[in-house]
Amino acid sequence: MRIVDAMESTKKRCVSSRYTPCRMSHERSTSSVRDAATNIIRRLVEEGFTAYFAGGCVRDELLGLHPQDYDVATEAKPDDVRRLFRHTNEVGAVFGVMLVRTEGFTIEVATFREEGDYSDRRRPDKVHFTNAEHDAERRDFTINALFLDPLEQGAPDSGVSGVVHDYVGGLADLRNGVVRAVGRASDRLAEDHLRGLRGIRFAARLGFKLDSETAKAIGEDASELAGVSRERIGHEIRRMLSHPSRASAVEMLESLGLAATVLDDDGEKNARSALDVLASLPEKSAFVSALAAWQIDRGAFSEAARDELVLRLRSALCLTNEERDLLRNVFRGIVRVEREWRTMGIAQRKRAASSAWFSPALEIIASTNPELAASVRENIQRLSQTPSGLAPIPLINGDDLEAEGYSPGPEFSIWLTQIYDAQLEDRIHSRSDAIDLLRSLAADR
Repeated sequence: MRIVDAMESTKKRCVSSRYTPCRMSHERSTSSVRDAATNIIRRLVEEGFTAYFAGGCVRDELLGLHPQDYDVATEAKPDDVRRLFRHTNEVGAVFGVMLVRTEGFTIEVATFREEGDYSDRRRPDKVHFTNAEHDAERRDFTINALFLDPLEQGAPDSGVSGVVHDYVGGLADLRNGVVRAVGRASDRLAEDHLRGLRGIRFAARLGFKLDSETAKAIGEDASELAGVSRERIGHEIRRMLSHPSRASAVEMLESLGLAATVLDDDGEKNARSALDVLASLPEKSAFVSALAAWQIDRGAFSEAARDELVLRLRSALCLTNEERDLLRNVFRGIVRVEREWRTMGIAQRKRAASSAWFSPALEIIASTNPELAASVRENIQRLSQTPSGLAPIPLINGDDLEAEGYSPGPEFSIWLTQIYDAQLEDRIHSRSDAIDLLRSLAADR
């Protein structure tokens, strides 16, 4: 691959040099979306417009990662894009952003732009269409401000083809593993205070370090994060906690003083906690598991206070109703397993093991009480091999009760629970067994 590094010369805007990227073998879907985006660029270039891949896809290709999508940046204006492509959608035409639907993919095509003030701390008040260099200078971090021309081929064995255009020193930061704000860090953060969280997420995900000036600005900007919408904050935290680098991300949140603001916590803004539970989670742990582990790491709160904590997190991170309920049940499930597992009956254990809260609760218990977790897992393995398994389809339901001539009422739930318990405990094995038990229970009533 050839590199066009605009930082290396003041007399000549672009110079060429060799660059050996990490080897990357595209998966089929990634290759297809890349091809679709390349064809958009080819069409724009044929019409006389400059056009490049831009942003995260360039960064990830150079790191040998697999981009999930490809964005195109071009000097073509929205009207030009609309004219050249049949299927377009205006998601931000006033900001120069269009969506082009082609070859089964939706590609974002944005016009090179400069931006004015951010009075709402999220979007620029106005934009001016410009060239690639000025477009790079308005982006958040240098590693996200690189452009790639895929039409000019590099070395055939490089794994990535094209010419990189670098106006802000992003290549050097990629090589050195640094997340650095473009230009003055405080200015970039003042434009959109969510950028501090994004910078932390990038650093954690890539295993990079934060540039010292950028880290200082993020810490000083922590209180301003409170002005960012809770929905956007929640989205960033989901992405952090859903990635295997979650402990590294949270450590940066804690050390830079952002955690309390993120969680809407009235505690000490710069308080730091050991992250033993969070760090011990399996790589594929889900968001709610990680959120629960993080809260346990943040301090011992009473069982009675956990419901209050869940409600606060629901508001602070815009949790869905399902996430809220699961988080509450994970906290309760941890207590239940630790206190009651040894005295639970077979049916109770099977019901617990089949509940949504059980797996995340057991992941956390494995960190705080590994002996108990190992014992529970061994027991669940044995129970799964019983004739009924862990969660069989109930032998009968409410319709069957009505078909037997019983009128719906409070007894239905009680009877069905007792019958299913008998099924879980392998005391009954067929529908006729279940009907016989039903009649016995009804007679006892």
